[in-house]
Amino acid sequence: MAYKCDICGKGTMTGNNVSHSNAKTRRTIKPNLRTVHVVEKGNKKTVKVCTRCLRSNKIQKAN
Repeated sequence: MAYKCDICGKGTMTGNNVSHSNAKTRRTIKPNLRTVHVVEKGNKKTVKVCTRCLRSNKIQKAN
């Protein structure tokens, strides 16, 4: 399963940890995903949504 938001497509990013001595090691930055029940085209569905999309009301939650 991909670690990706089903609404906006935000996924895992890669980069570097940079220490005080400027040594660099690889790291991954993952989005803050939540599993939510939504209504899509009249059907209830379970999707993984990032908290940015939840906060901006890009989905309609199912009751």
